[in-house]
Amino acid sequence: MIFVLYFIIILYCSAIVFLIYGFTKINTIDYIGLKPKTKFSIIIPFRNEAENLPVLLDSLSKLNYPMELFEVILVDDESTDGFKIQNLKFKVSVIKIIQVSNSPKKDAIVTAMQIVNTNWIITTDADCVANKNWLLTLDNYIQLHAVSMIAGAVTYDCNDSFLHHFQQLDLASLQGATIGSFGIKKEFMCNGANFAYTKSFFQELNGFNGNDGIASGDDVFLLQKAIAQFPEKVHYLKSENTIVITKPLNDWKSLFYQHVRWASKTSSYQSSFGKGLGVLVFMGNLCWILGVGSWVLGLFALPNIFLMFLSKFTVDAVLIYKANRFLNKSKIRYLILSSLLYPFFSVSVALYSLFGKYEWKGRKFK
Repeated sequence: MIFVLYFIIILYCSAIVFLIYGFTKINTIDYIGLKPKTKFSIIIPFRNEAENLPVLLDSLSKLNYPMELFEVILVDDESTDGFKIQNLKFKVSVIKIIQVSNSPKKDAIVTAMQIVNTNWIITTDADCVANKNWLLTLDNYIQLHAVSMIAGAVTYDCNDSFLHHFQQLDLASLQGATIGSFGIKKEFMCNGANFAYTKSFFQELNGFNGNDGIASGDDVFLLQKAIAQFPEKVHYLKSENTIVITKPLNDWKSLFYQHVRWASKTSSYQSSFGKGLGVLVFMGNLCWILGVGSWVLGLFALPNIFLMFLSKFTVDAVLIYKANRFLNKSKIRYLILSSLLYPFFSVSVALYSLFGKYEWKGRKFK
């Protein structure tokens, strides 16, 4: 059995090394020297975000971009907290969601599409904060490249708690894998909190048709559909100017359900690379758990378990370090402790997602 575990760990490490290579292939671009031309519609689905929306809207009011060249469309998903729009310098529309599927976020975006007056659309979340050069950098990139869809980076604003830094390390690994997959031309993942595409491209792809029965995945499924049909039109913009900052969760239960929501869509991936990587990551984490269990039972010697952990930890740490340095340049904390805990967390999420329900925004989903 030890040889099987070693073989899986070797495959896992090889895949992560491949992603690290891809990460280094994507150049950082922060050029903002061109006069802004692109008109944007920023779509923000929200549900009971009275605390977060004023912060996001304030960051948008400070954008280094002509106010007449962008509009904000807030899509209210049955909020009950009485949020009210204050006077702002840019155009803001608040509309009610038209619910037609099992996916509130997809429905919110489709609802907003009915009043969009620009070709370029950006989706983000209500608990985010935008960099002042976010739109300007996107505009300059659009002017210089033949592109119809752009994925961007997301990071967390963490406090000193282990829970927050656990999430930051997890997000860094996901962002590293995302950027790495673009670097090796195996794109399969992005983040809807920082995702841009043209309305015409969305329509050409028939929007979310085919996956609107899945609660999440407004970003990933649309990206994979685009990659399958028009890969040359889809780019990743690796720019510090376009990194969107969001909030980590404050309790383990919410974090668990968040990851269950993410994991529940993996089986519906159109990308065979994405499916294969998901299985390999699950097997890599499971091998660590089985190895520890076998050591406790006296079946494996401690040096064997240590070598497995060291191999997995090393490649994971390199990818996390590179991604974290790009995302926020903060010092990595709790890396060893998180690496010991994460396999148990990840495997639990994966197994639960096959059978259990999860909560999201006060609702339950299968």
